[in-house]
Amino acid sequence: MTAQRRAIVEVIQEAKRHLDAEALLKLARQREPNVDRATIYRTIELLKELRLVDELDLMHLEGEKHYYEVKTMQDHLHLACFRCGRIEEFSSALFEQLKAEISKETAFRIRVTRLEVGGICRACAADDVAAEHEDKHVKAAAATSR
Repeated sequence: MTAQRRAIVEVIQEAKRHLDAEALLKLARQREPNVDRATIYRTIELLKELRLVDELDLMHLEGEKHYYEVKTMQDHLHLACFRCGRIEEFSSALFEQLKAEISKETAFRIRVTRLEVGGICRACAADDVAAEHEDKHVKAAAATSR
């Protein structure tokens, strides 16, 4: 394993968020300045072939952007915020039960599960509530000043 690939793998393993190729390149270069774009893509392809990372195309946020994450033992859902682009992961025993029910009822052996939900995240929803509250106060103040 080259120093460049080692840097890429370390960045993916340590990531606290989903990374696109551009963010992965930027972070890998902080560890190993000689990492280039081609090495990023070749390494991603290798890691996908080895089933060590998942490639996600989440709700086509920001165009055709793909994100990468370390493959985990437990499946999870991805919640994509249309406003700020934040991606959250969600795990649930109910989701595991649903997969078991699907397998049982259809005799289908599930190997990969991908589910994404699009909407507005908690922080953006809170901003909406705060903005609505502020608008009401501004309108009330304007009405009383007339």
